[in-house]
Amino acid sequence: MKTSKTTRTCWLLMASISLIAVARLFAADLNTARIDELTGLKGKMNEKEGVYKVTFPRNDVKVVVDGWTMPPFMGLGTWAAFKETKTGAMVMGDTVLFEDEVTPAMSTAFDNGLSVTALHNHFFFDQPKVYFMHIEGEGTVDKLAGAVRKIYDTTKEIRGRNAKPADSFSAVGGALLPEKNSITAGPLNEIFGAQGEAKDGMVKFTIGRPAKMHGTNIDKEMGVNTWAAFAGSDDNAVVDGDFAVTEDELQPVLRSLLKDKINIVAIHQHMTHEEPRMMFFHYWGRGSAKDLANAVKGGLLVGGLLEVSSPLNADVPPGNQRLLPPR
Repeated sequence: MKTSKTTRTCWLLMASISLIAVARLFAADLNTARIDELTGLKGKMNEKEGVYKVTFPRNDVKVVVDGWTMPPFMGLGTWAAFKETKTGAMVMGDTVLFEDEVTPAMSTAFDNGLSVTALHNHFFFDQPKVYFMHIEGEGTVDKLAGAVRKIYDTTKEIRGRNAKPADSFSAVGGALLPEKNSITAGPLNEIFGAQGEAKDGMVKFTIGRPAKMHGTNIDKEMGVNTWAAFAGSDDNAVVDGDFAVTEDELQPVLRSLLKDKINIVAIHQHMTHEEPRMMFFHYWGRGSAKDLANAVKGGLLVGGLLEVSSPLNADVPPGNQRLLPPR
């Protein structure tokens, strides 16, 4: 028995040594000096995992959480981790952002070939409000490290212009909304090919899509829906809402809305064990009601969520329309 235990221990030790050797082999192929050069940071190698990680504290803005000035060590660190792959390299990371930095940083990520996989908060009662944007990408080290550097440079440029983060969309170029809402529903109904719900001068569209959870069919009323609500006036409107998309649909739909000047304000999940897996992202846009409606519809089309020939579901009674499954 003792010999058997000794043998198992030796095998485990040899396996561990082999894994470390493989990780070092991959690490040797990862041009860490180039990563340092392109990101402007000095990284650290985890030889066991074969991962090279650069990080820096977000200490250019004082953040107060629940009345306490928070040291960056307590969770205000931006990082990007690089790992060798069979086709080049992979990067994953988390970027600490303030509200007026989110849209520019996300646009920079997309413009440079990265995916944005989550956007959320980590704290309550933080001033100014802090958000965390997770990124992912695959390609050459030059491409990935260069893209990460551009995101970091984007935030530095914003804070260089104004050390204090903006506290409203109007502070970064938006106009104040009228006190009384007066959205005309007709043109929006035509754009979406559906009858919106009207209330006090506002209009809202909610469109469900089928899914399953624990073997039970779920749809619009159980929370698997995309919605858009419009307020303000026809010429000076706001839209806010939520998109329900699959993982494959997420990136193209995000890109479409950003292209049309719609701000993404959260990316996360609402459920567990659903089929297919659904991602949800929330958005906020300003402009004319028609332009905003067309921007939202553009996201639906790009994601393959609507038939290109609108109006959609013309034979379905208003209020029962639903997103068509991807083709």
